[in-house]
Amino acid sequence: MNYTFGPIPSRRFGMSLGIDLSPSTKQCNFDCLYCELDPAKTVSKQTQIANVEDIFVQVKEALQKHPNIDVITFTANGEPTLYPHLAQLIDKIDTIKGNIKTLILSNGANIYEPKIQETLSKIDIVKLSLDCVSEKCFKKLDRVDKSIDTNKIVEGMIQFKRSYHPTLIIEILFVKDLNDKPEEISLLKNAIDQINPTRVDIGTIDRPPAYDVKPVSFETLESIANELKGHNVTIAYKNRPSSNEDFNEAEILALLKRRPLTQEDINNTFNQNSQKLLENLVQNGKITVLNNANVKFYKFV
Repeated sequence: MNYTFGPIPSRRFGMSLGIDLSPSTKQCNFDCLYCELDPAKTVSKQTQIANVEDIFVQVKEALQKHPNIDVITFTANGEPTLYPHLAQLIDKIDTIKGNIKTLILSNGANIYEPKIQETLSKIDIVKLSLDCVSEKCFKKLDRVDKSIDTNKIVEGMIQFKRSYHPTLIIEILFVKDLNDKPEEISLLKNAIDQINPTRVDIGTIDRPPAYDVKPVSFETLESIANELKGHNVTIAYKNRPSSNEDFNEAEILALLKRRPLTQEDINNTFNQNSQKLLENLVQNGKITVLNNANVKFYKFV
């Protein structure tokens, strides 16, 4: 059984060595409409459980073969926090990872459970999904397992952030005519303000989904990003439109007062003269540059 895959380049995390904690079958407490995996009945726990030592041996071999790894990513055909030996596996990998960061990609469904919070606090970078806040949206879009109390998820994320000092990233995937409605966006914005994550990654469907649902436009994502004022927001969009805009210093400062921009945003929007002005603003201390889990942000001081 192959538990490791890659390394593969990630736009947001660098070179990633993946660990699949459920390689043979989908085991998840969500059955999201947009999932790239085939539809499957939700579960509250794993029934096919990988051996910790088997995974550890493969990770050790992969690190010896590929020394230039930036992150070791815990994921699964489903939800990685359902793996019952996750804490033990993290502790073992910590003994060999050196300066490599650990990362988990979780749907955040059970973040309100103290044991899950304790386990995830061992990981360098935690990325949790939050597509919905209302129970109606959770049930329709994420199709949650009956074991999940959706009303506790946001509060669980707030509590986790208070005690979890390394990087916490919230990911929101928008689906047309579902969580892109004004009332849902308002609830999400309020939740993000309370959670105060290190970064927010927003995107939409870019791979064939399990069910017949549609992506939102880049313009919709950009509008939502602008509503998340004060937060570090990245926009993931395949073949995102590019322009060659000419901004003066006042316009650049106004843009960055609205929200921090990533290097990708700058490359896709600013012409050469505007980029030079931006660098001058950085040198003059009016704009600061932050590295947020391998994503470069330009931020108004």
